[in-house]
Amino acid sequence: MSGPARGNGSSSGISVRRAVAALRRWGERRALTVVAAVTALVLGLLFYYPVGTVFVDAVYVGGEWTLGPLVDVLTDPFYRQIFRFTAYQALLSTAASVALGLPGAWVLSRFDFRGRETLRSLTILPFVMPSIMVAIGFVATFGRTGTLNRLLEALGLTEVTLLYSLPAIVVAHAFYNAPLVTRVTTAAWESVDASAVETARTLGASPRRAFRDVVLPQLLPAIAVGATLTFIFTFASFPIVLALGGVQLATVEVFIYSRVQNLAFAEAASLAVVETALSLGLTYAYLRYEARMSSSGRGARPQRRRPLWPASWTRRAAATRLAVAGYGAVVALVFVAPVASMLLESVTGPQGEFTLDHYLFLLERQRTGTSYQVRPLTAVRNSLVFGLGTLALALPMGVVTSVLTTRDFRGRKVLDALLMAPLTVSGIVVGLGMLRGLVFGTVVFGTRVQVTGALAVVAAHAVGAYPFVTRTVAPLLGGLDPRLVESARTLGASRVRALLDIELPLVAAGVVAGAAFAFAISIGEFDSTVILAEGSNSYTMPVAVQRYLGRRLGPATAMGCVLLVVTGLSFVVIERFGGRTGGRGGF
Repeated sequence: MSGPARGNGSSSGISVRRAVAALRRWGERRALTVVAAVTALVLGLLFYYPVGTVFVDAVYVGGEWTLGPLVDVLTDPFYRQIFRFTAYQALLSTAASVALGLPGAWVLSRFDFRGRETLRSLTILPFVMPSIMVAIGFVATFGRTGTLNRLLEALGLTEVTLLYSLPAIVVAHAFYNAPLVTRVTTAAWESVDASAVETARTLGASPRRAFRDVVLPQLLPAIAVGATLTFIFTFASFPIVLALGGVQLATVEVFIYSRVQNLAFAEAASLAVVETALSLGLTYAYLRYEARMSSSGRGARPQRRRPLWPASWTRRAAATRLAVAGYGAVVALVFVAPVASMLLESVTGPQGEFTLDHYLFLLERQRTGTSYQVRPLTAVRNSLVFGLGTLALALPMGVVTSVLTTRDFRGRKVLDALLMAPLTVSGIVVGLGMLRGLVFGTVVFGTRVQVTGALAVVAAHAVGAYPFVTRTVAPLLGGLDPRLVESARTLGASRVRALLDIELPLVAAGVVAGAAFAFAISIGEFDSTVILAEGSNSYTMPVAVQRYLGRRLGPATAMGCVLLVVTGLSFVVIERFGGRTGGRGGF
């Protein structure tokens, strides 16, 4: 009796194992589809639903569908003036960024010197540096009691007033976007084929003529891309304009924020819809232009770089180095002075003496601050917790979308555009949509669903951060040798197993760099956070800097220095691991 019983048990066990194996194979076959569906659901809930809420608010007022608010925005002279000024300051900022960024591209692409790679790596800072920190740096430099006026006073010269003026906004935008122009143009300049330049010189062209006829035409597309991106970014700039321009120089973003604070949601939504439509149009033009230029410039022999310190000094060599030195002085004033001034202001007293009172003020505020006051350690803790939360949400979303966008299937370009849409919508619009949708709550099958406090902030941060993970990982995945995956599949591995065991380990450095990007973007995010943290304890370090800036400069700079340390650590991780991608990453 015992023999047949053991046989039945063994047969039953084999059947169970086969069923489990079949279920596992089915799961592996469908895993990517399931994960993609979950990612799409999360993206729809956290991005498309809030943005859709803003669009509905603009055309559904008082229980009726109407185009009245949009027509009012488009026809009111006051709003038209707001849009004109926004475009005007973006145009000036773009011109200043290009003028400041192009010499940097010339130095990085045409000269060889110690620290060149580090200098080039610093051009990635605009992606990770909090814009509110740039604003506080400019206040510390050009404010009434800033570094510049103290220097002028010491020299017996008249003080200057630059804050709350258009030039201050333009220069701050150039600080933020010139490195982007430099980065894009340097890559194009290094891809110029040296053979074409040599051929032109052989045919009798002077160096200036060879540059004009051979090099410049190949640089113009990159310059146009850098300028277009700068215009898009500065058109939607918020913290810099808020801190350095005030209400009298309000752009569309600042005015939307003002309307939200005054609970004029329909007006804010109408402005947001028009601004988003303009941004999408500009981004579409940029993507079309980028697609055209991506088909050229591959496989060229780069031009040889000259040493910064020449072997022999001629008049031409001296003039060239003098120009480089002059550019270095401008860089020191525009790029180094604001950060140095913020550090200096954080340890300077009213009479110019060294002091740690501003940092002690932060500690005292943490100890005695009431519930409605901003406590610094709470801001630091919130930023770190939100950063980790963003990482947990944005990293898998970014990896999944990078896998999807590197597969060949019908409709891939449309899906890619839908997945990258968060890059084209400003944080203010996402924050407004979150506030009107998930934070205020919505009824689903008779149950009111609300996402408030920290969860809402993390959701907004993750939406803004995951495209950077995608743009970091996708180029590496797309560049892998397909024979590696084919070999694994031939040996019996499923598609998911090949992805987990072969592809992701090979792009691990890009994944880590993407994670650092997501964390840094969350730490520096201000636009949506300042809306979602209003009236709650969910404020972060950038919001704390902005609130201190409205009262006292010293504590604001001390808080800015804390933010600088955390951001700097993120940059080190990006540079450490992003450098392993060999320049193939999306950023």
